[in-house]
Amino acid sequence: MDENKSCKHCGDCNPETTDDQWKKDFPVEWEGDHYVARREMVKFLTLGSGLLAAANWAGAGIWHWHHEGSFEARHIGSAIALQREGSMLFRYPTDNDPCIAVSMPDGQIVAYSQVCTHLSCAVVYKPKEHDLFCPCHNGAFELQAGRPTAGPPTRPLPRIVIERRGDELFATGVEVSA
Repeated sequence: MDENKSCKHCGDCNPETTDDQWKKDFPVEWEGDHYVARREMVKFLTLGSGLLAAANWAGAGIWHWHHEGSFEARHIGSAIALQREGSMLFRYPTDNDPCIAVSMPDGQIVAYSQVCTHLSCAVVYKPKEHDLFCPCHNGAFELQAGRPTAGPPTRPLPRIVIERRGDELFATGVEVSA
């Protein structure tokens, strides 16, 4: 075969028809192709991220505004049982919201949402360390205000307002720190 008429790979192709065949296999007119430029893509991602952040902020504000002061008191247990056990699990404000109450050495009772603010794992009371511990990523929260002291969590746990009526304990509200 003649060198002008054969292909390097298989030897059967004709270079004159190879160009035409490629155009038939991939019929893209580059002038008419609508593509997204890098600048447009960056603009889209920036605006999209901004909208998501604004929606998240607005949603949290609406939730806080809607739920502020609208909690009903719910009986959670006995103060004597809590002091004997050291901690108690309960659900508040709904049955889908796990919480934990802890009796501190000075007799004060504190309660927080049991949902870690990092990735929503359940926090547990560690009596020896005297803190709340998230076993998923070794996060820790101090008991006095629920602030994170170790691990990846950066936000404090929502505090549950506890009211003591004689020997009985009642959850009466939720305080979300900024």
